[in-house]
Amino acid sequence: MDRLANTVRPYAWGSTTAIPELLGIEPTGEPQAEMWMGAHPGAPSRLAREAGERALSDVIAADPAGELGSAAVEKFGPRLPFLLKILAAGAPLSLQVHPNLEQAKAGYAAEESAGVPVDAPYRNYKDANHKPELICALTPFDGLCGFRDPLEAAALLAGLGVDTLEPYVDLLHARPEESALREVLTAVLTADPEEMTKTVHAAALSAERLGGPYIPYAAIAHHYPGDPGVIAAMLLNHVQLQPGEALFLGAGVPHAYLDGLGVEIMANSDNVLRCGLTPKHVDVPELLRIVRFEAGDPGVLRPEASPSGEELYDTPTDEFRLSRFVLAPGAAARDITAPTPQILLCTAGGVTVGELALAPGESVFVPAGDKTEIAGTRGGTGTLFRATVVV
Repeated sequence: MDRLANTVRPYAWGSTTAIPELLGIEPTGEPQAEMWMGAHPGAPSRLAREAGERALSDVIAADPAGELGSAAVEKFGPRLPFLLKILAAGAPLSLQVHPNLEQAKAGYAAEESAGVPVDAPYRNYKDANHKPELICALTPFDGLCGFRDPLEAAALLAGLGVDTLEPYVDLLHARPEESALREVLTAVLTADPEEMTKTVHAAALSAERLGGPYIPYAAIAHHYPGDPGVIAAMLLNHVQLQPGEALFLGAGVPHAYLDGLGVEIMANSDNVLRCGLTPKHVDVPELLRIVRFEAGDPGVLRPEASPSGEELYDTPTDEFRLSRFVLAPGAAARDITAPTPQILLCTAGGVTVGELALAPGESVFVPAGDKTEIAGTRGGTGTLFRATVVV
């Protein structure tokens, strides 16, 4: 197994303090948004082997079956199919959806055929893969996930007392669920920009005055003044996760993370279609084709305990499997050897993985089949997240 050196991405929405506090280092004053653990070409983890420090992506490419196991290679190809992150939101991320696998393949092929550069700011599909993802809270964590019931959204909008929102309220009352949500989101995203800026400004002032359930939207508007995504966000469920709780985001589900620190895992893809809360490209027709206009409970996940002490976050995807162990000091070591690749991440206390001691924020890559024992240290209870695949 190998200790990983990981890259922290300085996106503007990142917290300036959350990741440094986890790592026990001094903040730089700059945003530190995501720490990536995996073999994504954008920022692969690095590890030390006999030949010196190497990118995990290069190590896997040199011996896919040896690092990933033959079953994983047969099912997912010669690459690590997931990316694990520590995500620290200090401001709202963009409101977004991800395509399903069929949509991603078709969209990628179409843009390739059209000769759209893969790094073009208006390109939608960076690869041919889908991007299901899971976020597990390490601190209290705020987010938006899936559509509210149209009548609940209508009541929230009506409560602002903004005249220009009344047509949206009427639509939400008058249409069946799917068409109501589709028509209102379409109207918001295609409205005259100058008029929408005025509407968002009026809604933000009202939200700030009213407080209560409007507090998240006043905060969003503070970060993205005049953005139509502020109104679109009010169509979605506001979710507040407690530490240890999680959300699974499947294809077509609109979502945004607002604030907090969490462990995130996703299929290895960059495919994002944005709905707002961003200066980046918003392709409204393609977005409306991908979004699932279904209202429902966001489905907060809590880990399912097993006799082995492993607590699993059950999801319908095979590209990743996330679980955690809470390890008491002095307890017997547990064998978690697996025929699949693993990344193990400590998030609290201290743990040992084989002969390696991990502090919060430290991680290791374990090749398929390598003998792996984990234990808590004498200093106190430790928390370890385990990322692998389903074969």
